Amino acid sequence: MMLAVSNLGDFKAALALARAHAPYLDRLCRRREASVTAIETFGPAQVIREALERAKCCDREGEEGAKASLRTAKADVHLACALGDLMGQLSLDEITGALSDLADISTGIALKLAALGAPSRDLAAFPDAGIVPGLFIVAMGKHGAHELNYSSDIDLAAFYDRDAFGEDYRDGASGICVRIVQAVSRILEDVTPDGYVFRVDWRLRPDPASTPVAVSLRAAEAYYESVGQNWERAAYIKARIIAGDQTAGHALLDHLKPFIWRKNLDFAAIDDVQSILRQIHAVRRSTDLDDPAFDVKLGRGGIREIEFFVQTQQLILGGRDPSLRSRRTLDSLADLVAAGRIAPDVAHDLATGYVFLRAIEHRIQMLDDEQTHKLPADPIKRARVAALSGRASLEEFDHDIKACRQIVRKRVAELFPDSAALSGDAGSLVFTGVEDDPETLVTLQELGFKQPSHVAKAIRGWHHGQIAATRTARARELLTALTPDLLSAIAATGEPDNGFARFQDFFAALPAGVQVLSLFKAEPQILRDTCATLALAPRLGTELAKRPAIIEAMLAPRFMTALHLDEQGQRSRTFAAALAQVDGFEPALDVVRRVHREELFRIGFQVLHGHANAADAGQAYSDLAEATIQALLPVARQALYEAHGAFAGRVAVCAWGKLGGREISADSDLDLMIVYDPDDSDGESNGSRPLSAEQYHARLTQRLVSALSVQTGEGSLYEVDMQLRPSGTKGPVAVRLGALENYYNGQAWTWEYQALTRLRPVAGDKSLCLQIEALARKALSQPRDPATTRTDIIAMRAKMVAAHPVRGAWDIKRQSGGLIDLEFLTQALQLFCASAGLDVIRANTLEALSALKANGGLAPEEANRLSHAGAILHDVRQILSVASGPDFDPALASIGLQKAIARALHAPDFASAAAILSDARGVIARAWQEMSAPATE
Repeated sequence: MMLAVSNLGDFKAALALARAHAPYLDRLCRRREASVTAIETFGPAQVIREALERAKCCDREGEEGAKASLRTAKADVHLACALGDLMGQLSLDEITGALSDLADISTGIALKLAALGAPSRDLAAFPDAGIVPGLFIVAMGKHGAHELNYSSDIDLAAFYDRDAFGEDYRDGASGICVRIVQAVSRILEDVTPDGYVFRVDWRLRPDPASTPVAVSLRAAEAYYESVGQNWERAAYIKARIIAGDQTAGHALLDHLKPFIWRKNLDFAAIDDVQSILRQIHAVRRSTDLDDPAFDVKLGRGGIREIEFFVQTQQLILGGRDPSLRSRRTLDSLADLVAAGRIAPDVAHDLATGYVFLRAIEHRIQMLDDEQTHKLPADPIKRARVAALSGRASLEEFDHDIKACRQIVRKRVAELFPDSAALSGDAGSLVFTGVEDDPETLVTLQELGFKQPSHVAKAIRGWHHGQIAATRTARARELLTALTPDLLSAIAATGEPDNGFARFQDFFAALPAGVQVLSLFKAEPQILRDTCATLALAPRLGTELAKRPAIIEAMLAPRFMTALHLDEQGQRSRTFAAALAQVDGFEPALDVVRRVHREELFRIGFQVLHGHANAADAGQAYSDLAEATIQALLPVARQALYEAHGAFAGRVAVCAWGKLGGREISADSDLDLMIVYDPDDSDGESNGSRPLSAEQYHARLTQRLVSALSVQTGEGSLYEVDMQLRPSGTKGPVAVRLGALENYYNGQAWTWEYQALTRLRPVAGDKSLCLQIEALARKALSQPRDPATTRTDIIAMRAKMVAAHPVRGAWDIKRQSGGLIDLEFLTQALQLFCASAGLDVIRANTLEALSALKANGGLAPEEANRLSHAGAILHDVRQILSVASGPDFDPALASIGLQKAIARALHAPDFASAAAILSDARGVIARAWQEMSAPATE
């Protein structure tokens, strides 16, 4: 590759070129006429040497005089470097070396001036005037490598040794050093009539978002030993002590050598190092070679790719080979050749490209002394850069830039041939360093993120170990490789910013990250499904964060099997198999909870993503609850047996309400009642501490309720309500069969007969379960006065409205025309018809409507309307129970959730779905009003 920046060789031609095409250089020439003459007479190198020598002594002039001297020294160095560059009298190394030397001297002078001008309260801590004990400044990046460009800021990090201070000042050492470092910035950055010296960036210190600008040695050492990242290892390759306590500074760098140069690098760490470079390769953006507005530092085929090429090899190989530890890019390329790690022609091409691009970078900055590395999109301005580069035409210049980019890209891609597959199709996604990568922000915008800088900052925070999930090196390595797929999965939800916020909450709540990140990396579909689920259901995200092992349930072949295809009894068999592996009450509770939450997640996932309708979901949730009760009833009985022995007789667990009707949802509680039938009414349990029948079954009830509701290390299962039993809270918690029969033979209230329509035995002795069912049918078939029944039901509904106000426009249960209205209406009709001898008692509301239709209790058209309306309400309720609960607010809901609701109702959009729901409620409300209207004669 024969690319180079042409030089003029002649001072007058170079001066004319500079003044004609570079406004910044023209201003310098007018301000520093004597320096221009000196450059012509003595040469640029001599002017640079004299300017640096003047700068070294300027602290004698006091702060204001020193600031002026540093700024004039900078002007002379810039002017001499630029003219020497254009003449071809100074090499790239001489130019960058001079600029770096100026930065070294200026920082040292600024530190001395800051110490001399420290507040009186701090001066007592300095035994030697102008010297802060234990404080030192490290140059990073191009400055550290002696590769500084014309208009670069300087990357610095300040550290201090607390123990270097006297005992009386150690507690205040942090504040003293922070004030000194802030003064250093002010001295270098203040804009005066003579300009400024350098812009200073202190963000390469450990975790800059949460540490002071001066960091203690102990804090720095702890940080790098625990959460230091591979890109920070790369940054420290170039680190150099330039000011302050040299002994303390070199002690830190010596301490960090094992962190920077690992002799044994595992494959995961190597993959993470390589990912630093892999992620800057983008299939689509890297082909954009025809765009002339090229960023020579950050763009594809630019300076950064060459530097990363070198640094990744140094990180991987330098631990075992000290010859590969040079700070400078060109030296490192030569070292890699000498070590046999890369071919000479590869090093030649990259070195030539590097020198060419650095020269172009300098000419871009000659225009206006701006901290930019991008070729102007304006052809007129770009033509100025072309002219300063010695090109006869803009076309020739653009051609040479493109040729250089192509060869750099080719050589870097040869090192990482699989980089395209790892970077994804979206574009550049780089989250190393401390500032936003411009092309990464563009990529995030193209993915749909409206706040790309927020996303970039959050991911950098993850890499700094700011959350528990990324505190380990392995987690951060996995995150690096996973990030492109993660962002694509979040973007695919249709609401990237909302989806990222939900994932951010989920990720921040994880107690550890390696397990989940490893799963996501191995199973990309699980990553996509998880991101989609989080975007739809923040409630589920909270649960996933608490119990991330739930996500592994997605790996089971059964996970995506349609709910209606589940084998009968399968959940009970799963519980039985799990319980067979443990012994004892507490271990049994934990294992049941683990099985339960995985199945709960499976059902909720299918509801959210449209794989199950409300009927399937209600059946599945109810079957899960029944299987849970059936699994825990023997556990409770065993615990009671160990304490009090066995009791002769039969026991059954009965469900009321939605569990009775097989209509429960993700957030339902359980309305239960325990019924028992002792063999001997006066008998006791046969243990060493015998109990009466009433005592025994009260204890059994308490054990079962505790097993279902108590919070263990694995969470809880259900809230349990026992108030629907005869006499409610005033009666015994367990009900004797005979007492149950007597109660419903004349003592029960109308609302209790309503509840009885939904009674269903779900566990225990089968013969007792059948007796209870027969008892309920008999009680419901008793003759009753329709007018009294209607009046009682209407009154009870009014009491419920007063006691439980509507919680919002989307309160599916309580709203007028909601599920409670439908249930009350159906129960009233069942009581009317059952007392007339019709077979209409069904615990499930929609099944009861069908029975009423079939037996003449409800006109077919009305039954169909009510059934259809009820199905709509149940569909919405099932989704909301998983996603947001009863406080759903469309204005705050994600687009994904709105789409899920529309999909469940077979509507084209959310507005149409809301209209469908409103119509359904209207059907139910009208039917309820007709039933509850006063009778007319």
